[in-house]
Amino acid sequence: MKKILKIAFVSSLMLSITGCSDDLLDNTGVSGTSQPTQFLTSDQLAEGAETNLAIPAAFINGLYAQMIQAGSGGTTNHDDFGHKSYDVFGDMLSGDMALSNSTFGWYRAEITEFQAPLDFTRARNRMVWRYYYRIVRSANTVIENLGGNNAIPEIEENKYAMGQAKAMRAHSYFYLTQYFQKEYNASEEILPLYTEPQNQNLPKSTAEQVYDLMENDLTEAIELLDGFNRAAKNQVNQDVAKAILAYVLGAKGGRDVDVASLTNDVINSGNYSMLASGDVTNCFCDVNNPSWMWGIDVTENNGLGLISWWGQIDQFSYSYAWAGDYKAIDADLYDAIPNNDFRKAQFINNPTNDRHLQPAGKFYASGSIGGTSQVVTADYVYMRVEEMYLLNAEANAKLGFDGPARTSLKALLDNRLTDASYVDALSGQALQDEIYLQTRIELWGEGKSFLAMKRNKATTQRGDNHLSFVGEAIDYNDERMQFEIPQDEIQNNPFLGSQNQ
Repeated sequence: MKKILKIAFVSSLMLSITGCSDDLLDNTGVSGTSQPTQFLTSDQLAEGAETNLAIPAAFINGLYAQMIQAGSGGTTNHDDFGHKSYDVFGDMLSGDMALSNSTFGWYRAEITEFQAPLDFTRARNRMVWRYYYRIVRSANTVIENLGGNNAIPEIEENKYAMGQAKAMRAHSYFYLTQYFQKEYNASEEILPLYTEPQNQNLPKSTAEQVYDLMENDLTEAIELLDGFNRAAKNQVNQDVAKAILAYVLGAKGGRDVDVASLTNDVINSGNYSMLASGDVTNCFCDVNNPSWMWGIDVTENNGLGLISWWGQIDQFSYSYAWAGDYKAIDADLYDAIPNNDFRKAQFINNPTNDRHLQPAGKFYASGSIGGTSQVVTADYVYMRVEEMYLLNAEANAKLGFDGPARTSLKALLDNRLTDASYVDALSGQALQDEIYLQTRIELWGEGKSFLAMKRNKATTQRGDNHLSFVGEAIDYNDERMQFEIPQDEIQNNPFLGSQNQ
């Protein structure tokens, strides 16, 4: 049976591509189905892609649009706004982001009190699952329309579209592995592995199979994206594909030589430059910043406001971080930032103020408290080049190459501290611990703390500005650090219902 796609205004798409509707890639989930009123077969789309080069690009842009779409996790919740939703989940689960005041209740029960990871009936399990599998299915649709998993398109534009689709499929599976497996165990069955836009259910594949697909997808994406000059930073280019692969191999473990090589390639590409010391208290809201490798230029047309990442994090926006649900840096992590570190000024330091330790000096979409910014036009950051320096330092330190590790770490810290010479005396585990600490400080609020905690097999402990579990030591592989396959997925997929959860 030919695969079918839900389409809206397909006739105008086929005639003249001027943009892309997210409806073109609207999938209800892996085990769910939609009932479109019009259909276009994959064969017709594939044929059209050979003559209208805008079609593959339009479908890829539709995929990227889903990354910031409210409700893409299948709910009307105000913490359901695309990929950045789950950056917040991870930052809070790791403990580096504290919910220091809760008026409206977002994140409190299911995330900060761990109710979702401990109860598969909770909605946040489904949100994570549905969102990333939605992206997987959209990527599979693009791949199939360009000839399938084993195809190498002859037309250059189609080749670039294929590379982006494979990178995005791997990126989504990567986050699924991080959230639905405690740690890498090759033989553990963890996730259904969909490589075609099919509706039939599949059993869980092993972690080894999922990681093999991610590595193959990203290796092919790196080759396919050679020579690709993207039109905007929301698109995955070769550097971003290399970075995602570095994250995948770092999470798997035992591949530090490859992680060091991949991150070194990106660092030496000359395409990005780290934030200077005077820029660490800028708004982190402009995709044109030369340190940003991957992000999206948010405009009024995107329709973001109350329900957005900025709404949940930025005290200046008209939303929850202003009105009473305060997100702050963990108090102990803040105390670990030395006084000669320019990043100390990223956070409010006033213990008598209930906004104490909010990131008013790092993230701000407007300039005055009072909810003056109601329409979000501040940009979303997905990846910065600083991550590559830190990953490179981490990989080299784990290999025992202390010299290169110190070099990469100091390249960052020379832009953050008035004096980073203390790094010269670090080696072994002390060096690894410092790199992990600096990763948490540098990338606070950017969704990388949870990934770093897992890679470094760390134990975290919440500071006294959290509302729950203060001072309790929580290991990276604790039951509370893993979401559960959601109830409705188990009910709808007989393979999952018969497997141990």
